[in-house]
Amino acid sequence: MNRRDMLQLSTAALAAGAAATTLSGGEQEPPAIGQTPQLPLTDFTPKSTLRVHTTEVKRARYPFLDWHTHITHGAGLKKGDGIGWSTTPQDCLKVMDAVNLKTMVDLTGGYGAGNKEANDKLSKAYPGRFIVFTEPAYSLYDTPDFAQHQADLIQEAHNNGSKGLKVLKTLGLFLKDHIDTGAYVKVDDPKFDPMWDACAQLNMPVAIHTGEPEAFFTPFNNNNERWEEMAAHDNTRFYDTGRPSARELQEARRRVMRKHPRTQFVCLHVAVAEDLDYVSEMLDEHKNMYVDIAARIAELGRQPRRAKKFFDKYQDRIVFGTDASWGGHAMQQEFSEKLYQIYCRFLETEDEYFEYTPGPKPAQGRWNIYGVGLSDPVLKKVYWDNAATLLKL
Repeated sequence: MNRRDMLQLSTAALAAGAAATTLSGGEQEPPAIGQTPQLPLTDFTPKSTLRVHTTEVKRARYPFLDWHTHITHGAGLKKGDGIGWSTTPQDCLKVMDAVNLKTMVDLTGGYGAGNKEANDKLSKAYPGRFIVFTEPAYSLYDTPDFAQHQADLIQEAHNNGSKGLKVLKTLGLFLKDHIDTGAYVKVDDPKFDPMWDACAQLNMPVAIHTGEPEAFFTPFNNNNERWEEMAAHDNTRFYDTGRPSARELQEARRRVMRKHPRTQFVCLHVAVAEDLDYVSEMLDEHKNMYVDIAARIAELGRQPRRAKKFFDKYQDRIVFGTDASWGGHAMQQEFSEKLYQIYCRFLETEDEYFEYTPGPKPAQGRWNIYGVGLSDPVLKKVYWDNAATLLKL
């Protein structure tokens, strides 16, 4: 049974009766009186009848920095230090100028020769507009002297012009130790200690993605609110796969932050956007921890009062990010002016019940969001000041 069949079977009202006829424009003809309605959830695209205030935000109120984009790609688990390009700097700049985006951080800047290429064509070619991060050489994990080699690669990337390190969710969820145990490598594996220390010595903040939304670690059944997203993407299902739980991954990252207090860690995707009390506990304990909001306004925006308090309390430790990419996977956001306008509307206004994505839902879940309406001082910190401090701009 393919995914679409599963989706229809598990979500449609499949009682006996004639199916509705689809009309032009994507609408469906209602069933005749006496017939039992049928509608696969994949075809359920309701339009809200609420009459609410709409604020058009075409440009951010203040210049901002996007901490979390993917212009290049290449490290992953594949061997080699080459780099791939998702788009061109020129195409980025058109959107950046339109929405008041001053600086864009390319997190997935690879390592070695690929990292040098990314810096040459981005940060050095367009000073002030692009910043490049480096990545661990995951494919070299099983090689002798990996720990020192990885630390040396951080120094090399710094020499290339890189300003930080990006750690993908690969660490903890996909990278395996093929030499000793064959198990998934833990986030707090001591072989990475020299890497964290090198980042501290070089004042390179670590943008670290650990785990995924908590729904991905729960049973894939009718009670899972992200069922449709998980049905469409096999790589979102971690329950009962031999991997650590969502909380185990987070606690392993906490142990890294405790062990390396001089290293600054930006926990991507608000760390655990569904549990702001837990994130607050972490921020209170780990003074070297920050968060970005990339690809999580869907979660923050459905708890706007709690989220507003979170922004106000931790206003010095939250940075703006989108996870913008070009033709990206399920969790990434398609780069566009509309994407940034939605993020700015969420942060700048108190608008109610609007779409959290420029693309079709459910990108993450079947809900709309509410704006948090940050004050100007807080907004300026989230848009620019906090990231500028971390990056020594």
